[in-house]
Amino acid sequence: MSEAPLPAIRSLPSWLLGRAAARGRALVAEALAEEDMRMWHHVVLSAVRDLAPVAQADLGRAVRLDPKDLVGVLNDLQTAGLVVREPDARDRRKNAVSLTGEGARLLKRCEVAARAANDELLAPLSAAERERFTDMLLRISGVTD
Repeated sequence: MSEAPLPAIRSLPSWLLGRAAARGRALVAEALAEEDMRMWHHVVLSAVRDLAPVAQADLGRAVRLDPKDLVGVLNDLQTAGLVVREPDARDRRKNAVSLTGEGARLLKRCEVAARAANDELLAPLSAAERERFTDMLLRISGVTD
């Protein structure tokens, strides 16, 4: 049985973006798995690098991850020796999260893998088209600096 054409649905930008996003996530997840890393772990590790030392609550808000889920991710990352949680110097009631040396090394490998996966996703586009496409995605995504 062949797939129904569904031209009305398949012409919707939202449907196409969803399909592209699903393909992109799958490619990146597969690339990260080669480094024994999951998507949210990579996101959190990257945010810790960019924000460290960062209060755990601020980290959760920055990546928009539920606090309970963040605790699980941080537990995994800490158990693997990729981050450390220590009392925040500015407020000893809070935990501050920082990367370890191993966390920084793994993050670099994951960034290379994720970039390669994104290159595969965008392979049908020229360099100029990739730049325009990324600019357009930023404009419609609601992501701000």
